[in-house]
Amino acid sequence: MKQAPRWWAEARSVTAWWITVTLALWLLGMALDQPVHLVGCAVSAALLVAIGEAGDWLRRRWVSRRGGGRWGPGSG
Repeated sequence: MKQAPRWWAEARSVTAWWITVTLALWLLGMALDQPVHLVGCAVSAALLVAIGEAGDWLRRRWVSRRGGGRWGPGSG
């Protein structure tokens, strides 16, 4: 069985997060009686997901440059 390219898995993951955050923002607005358009929630969710992905990329880069992800007295 052929494995999907890594970028395809990343795209699916980001899309799933975007949809989840969009629906969460929309439902939160409805629950708080602050009706908002789904498009506005989608734009806000895209911004939040982009910031989260950028932060995760920076964290992974920082860990790889430091030579590991352990914190403590021996991490120097």
